[in-house]
Amino acid sequence: MTEPTAGLPLSAPEALTVLGALVLVLARWLPDRLRGPAALAAGALLAGSVTVLVATGTRWQLVPVLVVAAVAGGFALAPLLARRSGRTPWRARWWLAVPGSVVCAALVATGPVSAWAFPVPDFPAPSGRFPVGTETVEWSVPATRSEREKRPRAAGPRPLVVQLWYPAGRSAPEARRAPYLGRTEAEARTVSAALADYAGVPGFLLDGLPRARSHAVPGAPVANGGGRFPVVLFSPGLGGARTQNTAWAEELASHGYVVAAVDHPYDSAAVVLSDGRTLRTRVAATGDRAKDRALAEKWTRTRAADLRAMLTRLERLERGGAEGRLAGRLDVGRVAAAGHSIGGAAALRAARQDPRFDAVVDLDGFPHGPVGGRFEQPVLALTQEIGRGTDPDYLPRLTRVLERSDATSYRLTVPGAAHLTFTDAPLYLPPVPGIVGSLGRTEGHRITAGATLSFLDATLRRAPVDVPAALSAHGEVTVHRPEGAR
Repeated sequence: MTEPTAGLPLSAPEALTVLGALVLVLARWLPDRLRGPAALAAGALLAGSVTVLVATGTRWQLVPVLVVAAVAGGFALAPLLARRSGRTPWRARWWLAVPGSVVCAALVATGPVSAWAFPVPDFPAPSGRFPVGTETVEWSVPATRSEREKRPRAAGPRPLVVQLWYPAGRSAPEARRAPYLGRTEAEARTVSAALADYAGVPGFLLDGLPRARSHAVPGAPVANGGGRFPVVLFSPGLGGARTQNTAWAEELASHGYVVAAVDHPYDSAAVVLSDGRTLRTRVAATGDRAKDRALAEKWTRTRAADLRAMLTRLERLERGGAEGRLAGRLDVGRVAAAGHSIGGAAALRAARQDPRFDAVVDLDGFPHGPVGGRFEQPVLALTQEIGRGTDPDYLPRLTRVLERSDATSYRLTVPGAAHLTFTDAPLYLPPVPGIVGSLGRTEGHRITAGATLSFLDATLRRAPVDVPAALSAHGEVTVHRPEGAR
């Protein structure tokens, strides 16, 4: 009832609250015979809508609207009360009322404007033939080498929280969809606050995220048919969360892929464990370029180890070594490593180290660490336009890595994209080109998912896809062919 109306940034109660406040502001300028009825109608409307908002939780965008409603309501209802008591009603002079009305109307307008700038994300409906299910699992894997070196006695198992999106069967129409940032709304609030803190912005700006619901149904039955699904492992950006590419993951799952995304402990902004603990991020830049490069390489190495450990656990699940609704349904012989930003670098590193990965999708990730020797897997690298403000080493280094592959690889430059275009961020951040690019709320998702599907269908499913032609529909394509094929 309080979810945003399709195509609008406000829910029905919020929209009615804005309307009621605006009517109270304008009532001062109506003819005498209409002023009283309009004020009473607006007051009744506000009484109902505000009651709903108080019961369900009021977003910060509505605070100035409620303040104006209270002030304007007092001015609008005072003359009615005065007449009933036999007193002469007082009215503000026009030269006071005009600027007051303008200020109040402007404050009311900030409600829908700020709700449009920071909306509750409305996820695009997946376009594939499968509904989407999701489940979250928690695994313990051996501590990384750096953890054992730093804490040889205390370096116990490393907890990985992994969320899976998968092709599902039909669920009941009333089935509740998954919260965006966690298994529960409480977890979503914790992660939302941590993401805001990591980004250095007030937490209330992202208070729409815990309210958001994706299209996936938690615990939905796996799609019928008995076939096995190719697998895509995903690593988020630095300080990010496993759900940061939910729209992309749901789109892939609707087309018959299983996507497994991980929260890297002490890297992701906040990792909420099933035992109630919350692991906060410990990653931060120092400002020293050389130190930060060394740190980024270390973080990339840790993340790559997590991806490899995830694949090992998924292989156990496929072999029936663990219970789960996806047991026997994972095609672990067709696996891609994917990631955004430093997660893309981790996907590249994991694939170069581990031949079990068959392809790589790098979403605007700088390849940290040594370029190294040759590797077998094809790579799709999606990047923003490389300009003066971009790291001058980015494109040359990425090109060197792509040229080390023994398979044909691709770089897709997306016009109008920014670094966050390749995530869910355009769905809930202000459409400022420097932050989320200039492609609008959903076009970046369409491009990212469409390019990924074309590439994965060709590399994992061996479908007859003309990859360069498919990618060229989304931007500028650079093809990197193996040395012997040029």
